[in-house]
Amino acid sequence: MPTAARLFAAVFFATLGWFASDLVKPLLPEGTQTGWLNETMAVIGALSGWTMAGARAGDGMRSGLGYGLTTSALIVFWGVLVFSGYEMLDLSLKNRFGGPMQAIKAMIGIAMDYVKLISTPEIIGTLVVGGLFGGWLAEWAAKRWS
Repeated sequence: MPTAARLFAAVFFATLGWFASDLVKPLLPEGTQTGWLNETMAVIGALSGWTMAGARAGDGMRSGLGYGLTTSALIVFWGVLVFSGYEMLDLSLKNRFGGPMQAIKAMIGIAMDYVKLISTPEIIGTLVVGGLFGGWLAEWAAKRWS
């Protein structure tokens, strides 16, 4: 059911996903095509904000801050999963793997490389502060319009 808290959380976390993906771009190897990176991360952020922080808003400020941090972690998890899966699929279409288990193992390795790449103080700090603010915003909207 649509609520103000879900809307605020979806919009805020979509913006956070877009901004965080802009922080990742300079860390990528030279010549990397970013394509739909910002848009994909914004959609992941909006869906995570709607289903996690927005859906649980109204439980109190302490819970809201926790839900905001969890939502930021979900954005990272789903972003890494989507883009490592995409890269694995791209490599498998070029016949780089001997079978499905080899492809899944490679996907896990690719995901770990992405996690190492984004483990910078700027990105982690942005996601933590953004998650806290997003949780607060969802709680504020839930109290204001419920």
